[in-house]
Formats: sequence, structure tokens, C-alpha cells
Amino acid sequence: MALHSDLPIYKLAYELLILAMNLTKNMPRDFKATIGGTIRKECVDIMTLIFRANCAVDKTPYLDKLIERVQVAELMFRVSKDTRLITTKQYAAAIGITGQVGRQANGWRKYAASSPAA
Repeated sequence: MALHSDLPIYKLAYELLILAMNLTKNMPRDFKATIGGTIRKECVDIMTLIFRANCAVDKTPYLDKLIERVQVAELMFRVSKDTRLITTKQYAAAIGITGQVGRQANGWRKYAASSPAA
């Protein structure tokens, strides 16, 4: 088992968290706590679920939750763009990373589901 911090998906999730923190710090006060807070929390949850999936024998439940959290983060980034809290360029950067995290999580889930339990 590799260290969670060495996994490519973890590195992408960390990059997403840093991006989310930078994007949400400039939001107006009304939205910083609600939308911004939700985005930051989802990104932290994504990283936590990567760690838990890496440590678990049965990874599938954690990976299912991880994929759900990625979709929620994408939704919140979309809301931020539609309400002009972030620019289209910032949205594209965030969605690019969430897309990569989602693809890796789905691949990891398929692998974990097909391999026998340790």
C-alpha cells in the first residue's frame, strides 16, 4: 500500500483544495461562508476520503462517497460561476481538476471492485 500522499489522485485533490481556498477568499462576505465554505469543506472531505480508501481493505464505499463529493464540488463551482463569484477561467481550472480526480476515483473503484479482498 502506497502512502496516500504519494498517490496521483491525492496530489490532484490537494491542488484542488489550494485552488478552492484561493478562489473563495475573494468572494463577498455573504457568499464566503455559505458557498465558499461548502466548496472548501467538500475539498477537505475529498482528501479525507482518499486517505480512508487507501487504508481500507474494502475501498468501494469510500470511493463511492469520494465520487459523490467530487460531483458536489463541481456543482458548487458551477453555482459560483453562474452567480459570477468566480470567473469562467477559474471555473474551467477547477472543473479540469475535479474531472481528473473523478476519472481516477472511478478507475480506482473499478479496480477495487474487481480485485479480491485482501
